[in-house]
Amino acid sequence: MLLGVAVLEIRNAECVFGGTPVVLRRAIRFRRQYRIDLAIEVSQSQSSPGSFCRAKSGFSQGCHAPCGGKKKTPTKAKSAQRASPHRPAVTSNARKARQRSIARRHSRPRASAPAAGAQLAGAGRALQLQSTSVLVIDRERNTVLLARNPDERSSIASITKLMTAMVTLDARLPMEQTVTISNEDIDRYKGTHSRLSVGTHLTRRDILRLALMSSENRAAAALARTYPGGRAKFIDAMNSKAQALGMRSTTFVDAAGLKPQNRSTANDLAKMVQAASNYALIREFTTTTGQTVSLRGGRSTEEFNNTNRLVRYKDPDWKIEVSKTGYTSEAGRCLVMQARTADRPLILVLLDSPGKLTPIGDANRVRRWLETQRIGHGLASK
Repeated sequence: MLLGVAVLEIRNAECVFGGTPVVLRRAIRFRRQYRIDLAIEVSQSQSSPGSFCRAKSGFSQGCHAPCGGKKKTPTKAKSAQRASPHRPAVTSNARKARQRSIARRHSRPRASAPAAGAQLAGAGRALQLQSTSVLVIDRERNTVLLARNPDERSSIASITKLMTAMVTLDARLPMEQTVTISNEDIDRYKGTHSRLSVGTHLTRRDILRLALMSSENRAAAALARTYPGGRAKFIDAMNSKAQALGMRSTTFVDAAGLKPQNRSTANDLAKMVQAASNYALIREFTTTTGQTVSLRGGRSTEEFNNTNRLVRYKDPDWKIEVSKTGYTSEAGRCLVMQARTADRPLILVLLDSPGKLTPIGDANRVRRWLETQRIGHGLASK
């Protein structure tokens, strides 16, 4: 039977089959045609009660029996159910529970929907980008190429870790010093999983690499905890650094980006990405494809990979210098990069994308647009 497509299931519908009144015990509608899935029970008096005959599929459009007979319209309750033939129909309580779950998942406030795309000035066509906030800057010309909601404040999730890295490096702490993951580094706010178990010993260099490359939350928490003065001083330093960079619409409350109060705008994050590009270790660690790390006193190893697929799979269309991804339910999918593509040096900020691969899709749509369009005077903000 057909899988992965929308079907309409009809049960106990009366029709005429070869001049004989019959009852369709179950028929499946697909692309305006009906296919008999179960046997047809003949209700004519000359047929023995309970006898069955099987009919071939291929009912024509507008005629729901091979003979051309019309089926009688059954009651609405029995005529059509939106259900797969391979699983039972959804009960009323289950449907209501699912609707409540969807409502909760989408209850967070969002900026205006980007479905209409960002309109290219003078191009006569739309560039369809799904991210709620978009900013693309040509670094050589210092001009905005694409913009949508660049001043809209939103949660930024693990994009936060770029600031975490800058504050750590500004402190000039010994990078070969051993840092131990402790109970204080466990995420008790969202309960996210980490492969860095309590008691893991790594150098500060390796901790910073995992925070930037694999977006390890416990690694970021450990960097804040081992900062001179502790976590509170670290958060103060993050906010002071943001103000020094001119990020007037940005606030930080934790080092990993787990809390939705870590908020910023696309314009502010472009400044942060540009500042982060001045740190050699940030450039190196955010563009490392993967790293094998020895854990549990050398008794085991774990492979950690870059969270940006463009980096991890070494996409030849992108020469990436700085990269960071982020995701929480409040922030959506986020991606920031400083890169060169389509022979242009860019800063790219994509915030609050709806799907796991949507930021990558939007980035590649921007790249193709740059390759095919002659940019006269940029893009009209939406």
